[in-house]
Amino acid sequence: MKRINPTIAAERKYSIEKEKEIPISSYFGEDTFNYRVMEDKLPKDVFKKVLSIIESNGYLDLETANIVAHAMKEWALEKGATHFAHWFQPMTGVTAEKHDAFIEPIGRDEVIERFSGKQLAQGEPDASSFPSGGIRATFEARGYTVWDVTSPAFIRRNGIATTLCIPTAFISYTGEALDKKTPLLRSIKAVSDSAVRMLKLLGNGPVTKVFATLGPEQEYFCIDMDYYYKRQDLVLTGRTLIGAPPAKGQELEDQYFGSIRERIQSFMHDVEEELYKLGVPAKTRHNEVAPSQFEIAPVFEEANVASDHNQIVMDTMKSVGRNHHLAVLLAEKPFAGINGSGKHLNWSLSDSDGNNLLNPGDTPHENIKFLVFLTATIKAVYRHADILRASVATSGNDHRLGANEAPPAIISVFLGDQLTKILDDIEKGKATAATDKAIIDLGISVLPVLSKDNTDRNRTSPFAFTGNKFEFRAVGSNQSISFSATVLNTIVAEALDEIYDKIKGKGSDVNKAVMEVIRQEISEFKPVLFNGDNYTKEWEEEAAKRKLPNHKTSVEALPSLDTEKAKGLFEKYKVLSPVELKSRYHIRLERYAKDIDIEAKALSNMVTSQIIPAALRFQGEMAKSLKDTAKVLGDADLAPQKKLLGTLCGLIGAIETSVEELKTAQEKGIGMHDELEKAKYCNDTLKPLMLKVRQSVDELEPLVCDELWPIPKFWEMLFIC
Repeated sequence: MKRINPTIAAERKYSIEKEKEIPISSYFGEDTFNYRVMEDKLPKDVFKKVLSIIESNGYLDLETANIVAHAMKEWALEKGATHFAHWFQPMTGVTAEKHDAFIEPIGRDEVIERFSGKQLAQGEPDASSFPSGGIRATFEARGYTVWDVTSPAFIRRNGIATTLCIPTAFISYTGEALDKKTPLLRSIKAVSDSAVRMLKLLGNGPVTKVFATLGPEQEYFCIDMDYYYKRQDLVLTGRTLIGAPPAKGQELEDQYFGSIRERIQSFMHDVEEELYKLGVPAKTRHNEVAPSQFEIAPVFEEANVASDHNQIVMDTMKSVGRNHHLAVLLAEKPFAGINGSGKHLNWSLSDSDGNNLLNPGDTPHENIKFLVFLTATIKAVYRHADILRASVATSGNDHRLGANEAPPAIISVFLGDQLTKILDDIEKGKATAATDKAIIDLGISVLPVLSKDNTDRNRTSPFAFTGNKFEFRAVGSNQSISFSATVLNTIVAEALDEIYDKIKGKGSDVNKAVMEVIRQEISEFKPVLFNGDNYTKEWEEEAAKRKLPNHKTSVEALPSLDTEKAKGLFEKYKVLSPVELKSRYHIRLERYAKDIDIEAKALSNMVTSQIIPAALRFQGEMAKSLKDTAKVLGDADLAPQKKLLGTLCGLIGAIETSVEELKTAQEKGIGMHDELEKAKYCNDTLKPLMLKVRQSVDELEPLVCDELWPIPKFWEMLFIC
């Protein structure tokens, strides 16, 4: 391989002429059909009706839809749009869209731009090639996209094309959810209903709605595009399947929060500019721990919009990256031996008055409310830790979870010393009545003073309370956040309802009943609380004693979606029917097996067509050199060189043998049709064989002449950008 000149690569500039900077506030959301645009473009009565529908999760009548569609079309045409697309999130994990032109023929050689309420409200993309997990047969092609009025339409520019994108749900002909958005919307309603009922019981009558809010912190890698296109594994799988670790990785901890390189900061600037136009409130950017690893984090938003926006963030980073000749890597573990990337999902609940229900508050009364919602969340995680773990189960995340860089597969809750002590005191009966004095004596009244910092950060905990929210740190960087949020919303809804029933069953003194119920709940969910180092072997042993599930791989975790407990939970709250849940179980197992199978094929191809030929060429050159040298000097002083040649030959032989073993194993797995059986085979057989191939190749890499090694090395990709 002709190697890239490091100096040229490091100094390459991708500058774009810029006009003078203008305040972000002046263009934020300019490419979204948001409230401000609707108020300007719609008649007042229609605007009020649309707002009412959004707030009540209602439906647009055709007459109103026609008025909205016309206004949306006129706005989109002003933006240069020629097409519209229903933008949806099928079970592939990425977004999908089918573009239709606004034009409609009105006579010979004449068209007009037209967009009807029917076209806005519903589309009909071919659903036959999207994963359905057995909900429908392949020949049953009909599927519907239905406008999600709660998420604003937006303008997407791609090259010279401009398209109006309309966020939609995606359902089958018979009404089952074929996407990630529909269950999320259902779970949002479920947790809202349960939370409002609880708030009314606690004396918060005026509250009409509760919103699940999310703030996903997105980690990612950036490497030069030249390196990316020279590696088949990165192009086809998103991660490197072979590669020796560089001499320097992250040991010096000089990357984390360090100054951002000019090229990367220019890329970040352009990403944020595009996101601001789309109304995505990107707030934070910084270097992450690993070399060439970075993070972008938004301000909290309502869960459905946050989920849509996270998909937009990932798409935008990739498209803007290409303009800067950068490849954005979202795989959870793109480089072995280097920290992987997660997507820390910050989750909370807020009421219709804007109050964060996981904020301790300023009064004892608010502290009681806080303790109820805190208790419900912990109870939910304890009872359904297995389902929560399954929500982040992917082949990519398996490489990350449990390493000393990410939370382990054991789901536990971190509260910090102060909150843990408060719960311990409540359990021990030190506060038997919910009087102001009892709460103040307990120490709860001091919480508001430290509401943002009443816990230290525990980077090893998968589910940590961080002052006024929970941070679910096990989500993979490449995943949609929708399903994890769906699970969180649903399990908390169930916990709130059970606590509500217990409080109601203890008589009319609600405050006293609350404290009694909380005390009972604490004694039950205590095993899930852990403030220590989640990476240690001691914790794994202790967790086993506490009977906490420890599903280290996706193959172990995913069957938790196929239990009577899971089916009952999601069916009770009308989030997923048993058929819909079963389909997701099968889809995720099938995807797991396909991902590993693709990786195994890519690895075999790379080793067979690139690594072995390069190694044989180097072996031949070394053998010829030794032979020529021996003719001149004799064999006396060539023992070290012969030993090196022998090592080289041995590694080449080991690689050829292990690749053949891998190919044979893949062929054996072709006939497996049961998804769980196939997934287990991939995990138990193919992955160890792939690791065996990799170990020999990585040992070979430092021995082969640098000019002959056919693919970019880790040190180049991670440090030359």
